[in-house]
Amino acid sequence: MECLDHAPQLADPEGCYDTFLKIAAYLIEQSTPPGGVDWQDSVTGLPSLFPSTLSQSVLDERLDDSQLRSVLGRSGELASCHSDYHRWTLLYKIAWRTQNGERALMGDILDPDVRELDRLAHTVRRDIHKMKAFVRFKRLQDDNQERYIAWHRPDHRILRLAAPFFARRFGSMRWTIFTEHESVSYEEGSLVFGKGIPASDVDNVDEIEELWKAYYRSIFNPARIKINAMVKEMPRRYWSTLPEADIIQQLLDEAPSRVRKMIEAQTHGEGAAAFLPDDPVSLPVLQEHAEHCAGCGIAEMATRTVFGEGPQKAPIMLIGEQPGDEEDRVGRPFVGPAGQVLNRALEAAGLDRSELYITNAVKHFKYEPRGNQRVHRRASAREIRACSHWLNAEIAQVQPEVIVLLGAAAGQSLFGAGYRVGAHRGQTIDHQRVASKIVPTIHPSMVLRSTDSDRSSVFQDLVNDLRHAAEILGARDLQDELG
Repeated sequence: MECLDHAPQLADPEGCYDTFLKIAAYLIEQSTPPGGVDWQDSVTGLPSLFPSTLSQSVLDERLDDSQLRSVLGRSGELASCHSDYHRWTLLYKIAWRTQNGERALMGDILDPDVRELDRLAHTVRRDIHKMKAFVRFKRLQDDNQERYIAWHRPDHRILRLAAPFFARRFGSMRWTIFTEHESVSYEEGSLVFGKGIPASDVDNVDEIEELWKAYYRSIFNPARIKINAMVKEMPRRYWSTLPEADIIQQLLDEAPSRVRKMIEAQTHGEGAAAFLPDDPVSLPVLQEHAEHCAGCGIAEMATRTVFGEGPQKAPIMLIGEQPGDEEDRVGRPFVGPAGQVLNRALEAAGLDRSELYITNAVKHFKYEPRGNQRVHRRASAREIRACSHWLNAEIAQVQPEVIVLLGAAAGQSLFGAGYRVGAHRGQTIDHQRVASKIVPTIHPSMVLRSTDSDRSSVFQDLVNDLRHAAEILGARDLQDELG
């Protein structure tokens, strides 16, 4: 950035927004109008045309840029990273106007300068989003230590704005991100910026690239693919740095046949079976695949898949019906009103929720839109059957000693459509297929639906059944100790 004409200027600040604010504050103090300044960008390679008569220390001592920073706000910071040659001219013009009688300028959305500032800021904000989505690290050995590197081609100078995100996201790794203009390295909690390099200079050896491709292939859902939307969100200019780009066309070519298989799976009652991984080695692997399940129609209306949560080898598993409205928004089971009831009941029964595995028979929220509300609808027997593959896989991974069935849908997922809470509650069922003791009980939402006079006794019934599950577990532990 170079400020020309008659205004003093410090050495080339290389497009730094903080330095721009200092210079702008100085120029406004000197009553230099926008027409009296010619801003140039250091990345053009032009040498500084100004003597260093005004040092950085002098600027820091003499000038307070806090007012300009506040006036321009986040939009000013974002726009300063745009590649537009005229961005500094625009920013100074707006800064000058706000300090010379137009205090409310930034609130005038019809003003041409403000609209242009918003456009630049929006473009940069979108470029930051793309960088967060499309950076792919490659693993290298550096002095016998692992280091991850990535090369990205942003449209604008966004590295300094995006770097804190990667520091938070990958805080346990040593990594470097290169761009053409700049680079940033993260190590031991610090970000260090350096020079950029061309993509051809980045080592292309990637030990985990094939693993990433296999993962991407496993989660690719051909039923939801929209080519135009995909290319819009993932422009082809980013494909050269994405390992999965090598197989995108192949997956697109295979999509029609995979969609047919998915339809056949739903038609013949296979449901979620078509989406299970070939080797479900852990709960996280199951969850990753479940997020792309379309084994029944509920998935199309839900916001997200709500998978189970809890320890991999929890001694007790609780199975509910399906996520509710709040669970669908948050992405966790039993966090809404029924979840609050369950938490109180668990505490009363002497059980610690963090030590249990809690899930639902159906992994998506089925509802009916009514105005601004989403009213819960019961899952059908076919939908419960279609989703039972995920539940069975969860049980196989957790291998609980006791399973508590919260409501009818949970029981139907294991015993079929003939299961009824009233007929089975109070029993302890031996289920040979899952090698667990089964304790049927009511769903916590039944407490919420009870009348005021009955609510206390219904809640106590739930507590008693949960306490019974804990007693079964305790008896098993004692039996194991006695041999």
